[in-house]
Amino acid sequence: MLAEQTDAVIGIDTHRDTLAVAAVSPIGAVLETTDAPANARGYRRLLDCARKNVPGRRCWALEGIGSYGVGLAAFLDQAGECVVEACRPKRPAVRSGRKTDMLDAIRAAKEALAAEHLIQPRLRGEREALRVLLAARNGGRPWLDRGNQPAQGCDGVSAS
Repeated sequence: MLAEQTDAVIGIDTHRDTLAVAAVSPIGAVLETTDAPANARGYRRLLDCARKNVPGRRCWALEGIGSYGVGLAAFLDQAGECVVEACRPKRPAVRSGRKTDMLDAIRAAKEALAAEHLIQPRLRGEREALRVLLAARNGGRPWLDRGNQPAQGCDGVSAS
């Protein structure tokens, strides 16, 4: 478990413009909370803050790595930081009680601490380059990526 391997987990709730951040100890105590803009300057500020306030072994648990968190995940990976993906919570159709981004950041860190299997982020790189190459090679015909054939018309002639 992650709690045995780190001195703290930094949970982040990502959004288009802002990041809500919470550092949590291995026993679940909230050590520090902050927010930052979702841009290169904000990423740098978070990393500097983490190095100052959470020295030692730390791991970042990010919500939304496939969308708003992709830039931060790549930045942290290049800085040599441990990054895992935190699943977004299931939201009921009608919420009772209040929800804040900071509570989501704390929850992301605590769920990463408790998880038996951590989700490693799919960062851009060779895999993404291969996907783009295959799409270009197939000339934008998505059925070739799936191994399917184009739809056939009533007379057996391809509809495309």
